[in-house]
Amino acid sequence: MSASERRAGIIGWPVTHSRSPIMHGYWLRKYAIAGSYERIPIAPENFSIEFRALHDHGFVGANVTIPHKQAAMACCDELDPLAKRLGAVNTVVIKDGCFYGSNTDGFGFMENLRLGVPDWKPQSGPAVIIGAGGAARAVAAVLNDTGVKEIHLFNRTRARADQVATDLGGAIIPGDWARLNASLGSCALLVNCSSLGMTGQPPLEISLQSLPLSAFVSDLVYTPLCTPLLAAAHARGNPTIDGLGMLLHQARPGFAAWFGIMPEVDDALRNLLLADIEKAEGR
Repeated sequence: MSASERRAGIIGWPVTHSRSPIMHGYWLRKYAIAGSYERIPIAPENFSIEFRALHDHGFVGANVTIPHKQAAMACCDELDPLAKRLGAVNTVVIKDGCFYGSNTDGFGFMENLRLGVPDWKPQSGPAVIIGAGGAARAVAAVLNDTGVKEIHLFNRTRARADQVATDLGGAIIPGDWARLNASLGSCALLVNCSSLGMTGQPPLEISLQSLPLSAFVSDLVYTPLCTPLLAAAHARGNPTIDGLGMLLHQARPGFAAWFGIMPEVDDALRNLLLADIEKAEGR
């Protein structure tokens, strides 16, 4: 299949809100690739049939967003080891009629962390993760694989944190929500993987008083780009990493698999996304 015939897209329900077409469209133009990246709305009740029909319509792959990440996993012919561990697929490559599922969230997080705070090392000390959803699972897994010796996981519902620790094992230690602030005294990396602090969501109630000034603070929320957590961390002198970079970097492996070039995240692309976010927020 020639590059001009290659189609990829983002599967979701709804999918109108997705910013993936902005990113991939930018890369297609930048690298002069005559492919396409489209929104692919699929209702849950039709998922398996329409998902498998993508090959017949000339698609070489797709990203997958809510609510289909588990359903896509069940419909793939092969899964990479990380997708199996996480129980979710966000990137699909279609080749010779076979569907290969992977999960690139961990890659996106680590690339954003590596470029945003190059001084961070796995041996720097314990990590604290807030949340127990899909993003938290991906971050916990990749930090575990990278060699972080202690990963403390907090969720408002303790049972969900316990389940993540059971599923992923290793250095992941679940804790009671009420102990979150007390856990920060030895923290070297604090990551908010929950929706708390996002525009339209409840705030993240946290005190950074005991957090070492050397600790890195990351928030996967990117609307607003500077969340209250990041603002508070920056004000006291902690280095911070916003969530937009993870969104950008997690898209790169899929583009490389579909179109043959590993794309770069540059300032022009970041500014393009920022402008779209500001427009959506009415600024």
